[in-house]
Amino acid sequence: MTLTGRFVALLALGALPIVLLGSTPGTAATVLGLWVLALLGLGILDLILAGSPRKMILSRSLPSRVRLGESVTSDLYLTNTGARRLTTVVRDAWQPSAGAGNNRTPLVLPPGERRLVSLTLTPLRRGERRVDQVTVRSFGPLGLWARQATLQAPGQIRVLPPFNARKHLPSRITRLKELDGRTSLLVRGQGTEFDSLREYVRGDDVRSIDWRATARHGDTMVRTWRPERDRRVVILIDSGRTSAARIDDEPRLDTAFEASLLLAALASKAGDHVDFVAYDRRVRGRVQGAQGAELLSRMVDAMALIEPELIETDWSAVAGQVRTVTSHRALVVLITSIDAAGASSALLSVLPQLTRRHTVIVASVTDPTTLEATRTRGNREEIYRAASAERALLDVARVSAAIRRQGADVVTGSPADLPPALADRYIALKAAGRL
Repeated sequence: MTLTGRFVALLALGALPIVLLGSTPGTAATVLGLWVLALLGLGILDLILAGSPRKMILSRSLPSRVRLGESVTSDLYLTNTGARRLTTVVRDAWQPSAGAGNNRTPLVLPPGERRLVSLTLTPLRRGERRVDQVTVRSFGPLGLWARQATLQAPGQIRVLPPFNARKHLPSRITRLKELDGRTSLLVRGQGTEFDSLREYVRGDDVRSIDWRATARHGDTMVRTWRPERDRRVVILIDSGRTSAARIDDEPRLDTAFEASLLLAALASKAGDHVDFVAYDRRVRGRVQGAQGAELLSRMVDAMALIEPELIETDWSAVAGQVRTVTSHRALVVLITSIDAAGASSALLSVLPQLTRRHTVIVASVTDPTTLEATRTRGNREEIYRAASAERALLDVARVSAAIRRQGADVVTGSPADLPPALADRYIALKAAGRL
């Protein structure tokens, strides 16, 4: 049972004449008591006449998945199985991060009839957004008192990473096509295979001339090469404590997901095999053996449930994690933080084990506000802030230089720039024949 605002207003209205006109204390108490008793009687009558919310049957329909930032509709069906008309307010108790907004819906439901309550959800976070209960408040004909019941109507929706970086995919696929037979490579590299023969034209590399084919055809013939297919790409994301830091109002982990999805989509288009692992001290997510559309579908499903863990990543086990994925030479992409030399010492210690067998890229997101702080030096506070920012940039440069000395490559960028920068480095490795 609940009291309505109308009941409270009428209760206050009974005291108003006594306050304004005045009366003896005994008379005022008597009048006010009679008024309260009358209202209580009306409230009890109103409660008796109100339909029971427990006579309502609920069912729910909603999609299973939605991308972060997109909206989806949750449909709740309510059926009145009682003999009385229900004048209700229905509150669908979604988690706040589901973005339900105003989830209180007034509804009039005659006996034996069914109504639909639709609610627009715009989730604010990745992961499983759940709802378990629906609260129904049924009012009597006078609107003084109401019956209230909490009914079970479970449901859930998985909120996937938004993959905003997919806007960079068409241009990178075009560049891949230029490498893959559309404009064949003239210089053979470690990661290229023979494509075709054609006549020599001015400007071709003379090292590409095939003398046997030239003798057979009577014209100077050159070999063309294309990037090899069916290579292995292993993407390993650090889901430890540093991935929880927010840069440009986005966790490092989410930026890592964007970069991983773009690289996976690009490598899949190039015919390479992509494996994904999220790891700190144990595997938080893994995708292996998927191709094409299934690869991205499984990756976003796995990513949706991964949250940063406030623990140090066990880098000593990373080489073993890569070995469980593949025993062949591969491109290993480590997406982590390289902000400080001390914090990156464990990463630096494991790189020789990886670079001995694989081509390794270390990718890290940088804070654009740090670079901006170095340019503003108008007063003492800004000068100290600029000095701190310069020190942070020097730390990143020192760690990057140490990573390169270990034989790995480094890609850094802001949350908006890191995904395309990583994709460009992959294409550059293809073009150079290193993959």
